Amino acid sequence: MAADIAKQKITSFAEYVFPGITVIDHRQKHAIKPGNEIVSNLPLQMSLYFNAFYFPFWLVTCVVMYELKFHYLDEFYKFILITVFIVMTFIEIIRLYLGYKGNLMEKVPELAGFWLLTLVIQLPLSIFLVANTGSFVLPIEYAIHIVFILFIAFEIGTGFVAIRVMADHQMTKFHLQQFDDLEQIDDNTYLLQQRLESRA
Repeated sequence: MAADIAKQKITSFAEYVFPGITVIDHRQKHAIKPGNEIVSNLPLQMSLYFNAFYFPFWLVTCVVMYELKFHYLDEFYKFILITVFIVMTFIEIIRLYLGYKGNLMEKVPELAGFWLLTLVIQLPLSIFLVANTGSFVLPIEYAIHIVFILFIAFEIGTGFVAIRVMADHQMTKFHLQQFDDLEQIDDNTYLLQQRLESRA
């Protein structure tokens, strides 16, 4: 009791001598508030990391195998395979970037873009490369495409979970922010009253 009175007297004296010295550290308040935990998905991040290292190997192998069987393909399949490889290469670079940025920075739109590119474009094109018998799929191509499809399937599952968790977390932070704003208004009002009382 006496300690609280002494602390209050010292604080009011310090505020009188040095106006504005009583500053509330909002960073400490936010550090202990719920809703500030990290919700990045570790399995998704690990999958993206290994996928980023696997992609160049996959691309080089596809180009070498395509070069080996180029003369045996119909003109139609030559055009289709070139188009599929070009689209998959560009989409994979964009997809990995969005996945990294969305997961590590906890940005739902980027992560949703990553998930949609994975589900709508990469998965069907990868299945097409494995299932299409007219393009003379070689055994090594089966192997690399199946590993690529496994990466994609795992990323679809973990990406969906990550989007759900991050969206719920962002919604919780939004609702808690309203209470933080009210507390800040109350704190500013209290400080203004203390200044007015100390000058009176």
